[in-house]
Amino acid sequence: MYEIDDLIQLSALQHMAFCPRQCALIHVEQTWTESGRTAEGRIMHERVHEESRESRGDIRIEYGVALRSMRLGLTGKADVVEFRRQQDGSWLPFPVEYKRGKPKKDDSDKVQLCAQALCLEEMLNTTIPGGALFYGQTRHRLDVAFDERLRRETEETAKQAHALIESGQTPKPVYATRCENCSLIAECLPKTIQKKRSVKSYLTRIIEE
Repeated sequence: MYEIDDLIQLSALQHMAFCPRQCALIHVEQTWTESGRTAEGRIMHERVHEESRESRGDIRIEYGVALRSMRLGLTGKADVVEFRRQQDGSWLPFPVEYKRGKPKKDDSDKVQLCAQALCLEEMLNTTIPGGALFYGQTRHRLDVAFDERLRRETEETAKQAHALIESGQTPKPVYATRCENCSLIAECLPKTIQKKRSVKSYLTRIIEE
């Protein structure tokens, strides 16, 4: 169990799963650059959070729900949580995360969403089987099942993010095609470092320390 002062932002898991260096630049070095894409994403989130609660039959919708997990050491907000009435009269949470672009090839968005579900499970003493990602570019929802594989990946990512942030160290750049879509590419300069370092070995080392 973590202490209040040790909690990290839920978004750090998405950054960590996407790129450990990006995670360190944002959450260790406090580096952030507003681009057209990030501005669109920020505005989308702000609009969602400004909505008031809704009720649609057997679905109750809450916006900007505060989340916390002392077990995983996480804090943040869910864009939307749909509480769906079950046959026994109970309400089952269904988290929905809004993203500006389109579905990614990696699991970074799914990890962030699953982390929200794990927070809700701890807070409400329940089990949440799934949620959804809404992408602004495609205007479609992607349903996500919180299976054992994704849950393990999410918990491991949380451990790695904590270890990275606590180390205070930023991994060296490892260039990949995804770098071209990163808002921090000008600060990261992934093509300027000739000697590449294994991110996996770096994370293993700092976790063991």
